Amino acid sequence: MHVASSADGLKLVAGGSGIPIHTSTNGGVSWASNYATTSGSLWMSFASSADGNKLVAADYLGRIYTSTNAGAVWISNNLPNLTWRSVASSADGNKLAAVDDLYGSGRIYTSTNAGGTWISNNVPNKQWRAVASSADGNKLVAAENFIYTSTNAGGAWISNSAPQADWVSVASSADGNRLVAASNNGGWIYTSTNAGVSWISNNVPAFLWVSVASSADGSKFVAADNGPGLISTSTNGGATWVITDAPFLNWFSVASSADGNRLAAGGMRAVYVLKTTPTPSVSITSSTSNVVVSWLIPSLPFTLQLNSDLMTTNWTDVTNPPVLNLRNLYNEVTLPLSSSNTFYRLKSSP
Repeated sequence: MHVASSADGLKLVAGGSGIPIHTSTNGGVSWASNYATTSGSLWMSFASSADGNKLVAADYLGRIYTSTNAGAVWISNNLPNLTWRSVASSADGNKLAAVDDLYGSGRIYTSTNAGGTWISNNVPNKQWRAVASSADGNKLVAAENFIYTSTNAGGAWISNSAPQADWVSVASSADGNRLVAASNNGGWIYTSTNAGVSWISNNVPAFLWVSVASSADGSKFVAADNGPGLISTSTNGGATWVITDAPFLNWFSVASSADGNRLAAGGMRAVYVLKTTPTPSVSITSSTSNVVVSWLIPSLPFTLQLNSDLMTTNWTDVTNPPVLNLRNLYNEVTLPLSSSNTFYRLKSSP
């Protein structure tokens, strides 16, 4: 099974070889299947908008499908019948990328209107295996034996300094600067903190890594292998990794919420989820008249509160609804700048 996730980790989409596309709106507690247009396909990759409503799916047997209603209805896109291996989406679901891994003649296609129309990118004909996108869709990373990046939504591509390897999976932070790439030949995981200009080898066992995923800020990574069948995570941008207690399976895919606290992993006809308690931190920026309070979209509900005196317990809920910044996947609340001290915190909602 291959899997993708919304930013909060609650909306999931999954499918596999001959398995209809399944969707979940509660973090994998329950699933709904769509048999109308998805039977008899070999689903290799999914991507989701931040809200989980716009989805894109790659069928290795020749088609790209999109949905604008969280998977209730799917339409086949106007693309050549190719061996589609991987897809990526911007946070708003409008900018899409898809790669074809036909040996010697693979191509990369991009769309700026949620799959309404597509163009073939100016890239070498390679056996492309993976693609990932920044939140705004402008920075792309694609992998075959080498890793390529684009800073203009696929208009132009450059080959990166990563070593030659059988790169099979890539993932990107929301800003497109922090990247992670996995190889299943040699057991490498490499990371970059400057949008692919330079790469460093991570200290991981030489497993058959098949899939990687990243939190929005690029601090948390998850990687899965299908030999011996382990899942590893990093909470410091790949500096160190730990093996989780996930069952030993032939893993195919992993996905992460924006905060990295909800993970989903697809194995042989199964999807497993891992939930840890988020501890979001608040950032504050101010101007002459306003203050903007922001925090990375969490995988559990939190309420913004304010107080004028930390010596009291008079915390009150901020009634202004947060607005999701699709460039960095932060919730933002804009408030008038107060002339007195004002303190803010996030409280876990029931």
